[in-house]
Amino acid sequence: MSTIWFFESTNLFKIFCPHKYKNFRENHKIDAYRKNDYIYFEEDSASKVYLIEDGKVKIGYYSEDGEEVIKCILTRGEVFGEKAILGENRRTEFAQSVDNTTAICAISVNTMHELMRNNKTFSLKVYKFIGMRFKRLERRLELLLFKDTKTRLLEFFNELKEDYGHCCPDTGDMVIEHPYTQKDIASLIGTSRPTLNIIMNELKESQVIDFNRKEIRLKNVA
Repeated sequence: MSTIWFFESTNLFKIFCPHKYKNFRENHKIDAYRKNDYIYFEEDSASKVYLIEDGKVKIGYYSEDGEEVIKCILTRGEVFGEKAILGENRRTEFAQSVDNTTAICAISVNTMHELMRNNKTFSLKVYKFIGMRFKRLERRLELLLFKDTKTRLLEFFNELKEDYGHCCPDTGDMVIEHPYTQKDIASLIGTSRPTLNIIMNELKESQVIDFNRKEIRLKNVA
């Protein structure tokens, strides 16, 4: 499983950003977004790929009854809108800034394709990144289809551990400082917020986890 997360945990901004490449530096700029600003909407033209220089962005869509469904929340160094590289013409999701310090580099698909044509190593990294992201989404779909809610939640904690966790040497706990609200977590694992609260409190009473708004603690992982 660790191989799936390896590329996700690297700073993709440093790998993909055009300022590294001499021919593209003069057209390189960073756009600033405030909390709740949309970067793009569903059905918008898919002509760019986006790199997060700072802040957080949530990716999601709206269900038929108007409910917001969050697919993921991305942070500094990550990439989104990448399906445009593969020929997607219209967005099938929205991208929205989560905080007031979001800074994003938007790259045209034509620029990405030119960079990929000119640099085989760069091209390999792009396709590897896309492949890893598809694997992650497939894994989440498998959990939604075949696992119960508690199992889905514990698997989600394992994802968070890879991305946001660090071990507390004094207690042996895995401390996860993450960007998700309980509403986001419920949406990501396909359950309701009341059900999520019940399961999290059961896990807390069983001393499997402890948690507050900004932190989840997996007890005695070491």
